[in-house]
Amino acid sequence: MNTKTKTVSLAHIICMLCISMLCSVSVFAQRSDSVNNSSKYKRIIKTPQIKGDVPSYRPNYNTGATNFTPYSNVAAHNKAGKADKILTVLRVYPNPVDDQINLTLRLERESLISIKIMDLLGNEVVTLSNERLSAGEQTKTFTIPNRLNSGIYFLRLVAGSETVVKRISVL
Repeated sequence: MNTKTKTVSLAHIICMLCISMLCSVSVFAQRSDSVNNSSKYKRIIKTPQIKGDVPSYRPNYNTGATNFTPYSNVAAHNKAGKADKILTVLRVYPNPVDDQINLTLRLERESLISIKIMDLLGNEVVTLSNERLSAGEQTKTFTIPNRLNSGIYFLRLVAGSETVVKRISVL
């Protein structure tokens, strides 16, 4: 063997040794995902709940004002106001929908009602109705447009500040 081949062979051996040493060093190794760091982080088992029906505090003292309302009367009035429901959807049929859909709903008082079809992402696809309806039980029939592709949609009914969402399937 001549000196040139000995030098090349020696260079190859040195390179292989360097590579094997660098690969065995733990600095270059990635940490596995299965390592448990439970000592650093506290796991929350139960999410805290905020109670929204707690009435605000109002002191019970008499200042001599004639328009003073006792705290108990205010709390009772607030609870009665929350129980009032404007809109109740009784039935959405047929489901799955082919060319027309029927809605049976009940309004407690006359109000403006908006009925829209939304896609799965929450985008408005079609507005079926936007009208003022009288109180009582109503049955409405709507024709489903041809441009609606087959799939799952949501029917969103809004009356005042109240919203009801129903899932429908379009054939």
